Amino acid sequence: MRFAPDLYRGTAGYYDRYRLSYPPALISDLLRRTAPSGRGRLLDLACGTGQLTFALRDRFADVWAVDQEPDMVEVVAAKAAAFGAGAGAGAGAGADAGTGHIRAIASAAEDLRADPGSFELAVIGNAFHRLRRAPVARLVFGWLQPGGFLALCWSSGTQAGHEDWQLAFGDLLRRWQEALGAGGRVPANWDQPRQELPDVDVLSDAGFETAGRFEIGVPHEWTVPELAGWVRSLSIMPPAVLAQHATDFDAELAATLAPYTRDGRLTETVSYVYELARKPPA
Repeated sequence: MRFAPDLYRGTAGYYDRYRLSYPPALISDLLRRTAPSGRGRLLDLACGTGQLTFALRDRFADVWAVDQEPDMVEVVAAKAAAFGAGAGAGAGAGADAGTGHIRAIASAAEDLRADPGSFELAVIGNAFHRLRRAPVARLVFGWLQPGGFLALCWSSGTQAGHEDWQLAFGDLLRRWQEALGAGGRVPANWDQPRQELPDVDVLSDAGFETAGRFEIGVPHEWTVPELAGWVRSLSIMPPAVLAQHATDFDAELAATLAPYTRDGRLTETVSYVYELARKPPA
């Protein structure tokens, strides 16, 4: 099942500002279980704007942040430069951003060029379902050092939650997606392959050993304007789809959620999860 390679075009600024960061407790737990040496290399594949790249960077001598969408890579490169941790953004398959600590690379996962045994840890955040899972898993397996880890990380979707306001919010998004003719932006039944062959089985078929599934729930408060920005970070409702209807959408969003707000805020418990797999030691 194929997703469009430019699905998030135009969303990078919203993605970086409004997507939730992985909580420190999850990052600490991941680092404790994978025990990076401090001298190795991290691969953040389908990195978006670097939510995992920047959370994990201090434990690695070198970080590759890879995404097929140039807008995302440009944001990572700019943030890395601001941290003094990188320079520029690479373009094209496997292009290198420079010699800094963080290398922002524009490449599809299957086109990335990396030597065998290059990485201590690979992470994929909220994206494995959009990749060609089996071939990408085999590639990552080869790129990892013996004993290295792959972590599939994700968080629950706000529009799919069970709070009353989330149900109203999800219904609003579905109605607007249909009205704007955006229903075809993601493949129909996109999750069916994962139901038929779960991620853990894909990783096992590639040679990985299962190392566990770890989850943490964190309360989060939203304002309605923050949710409006978050919507624009989604593949189904980017700014180009909202276009001239953006003002009307924001007005309906505010009216729909107003009955549920308390002191201008809406609360949910976000579930953050990572599935950990290990390449067997040599």
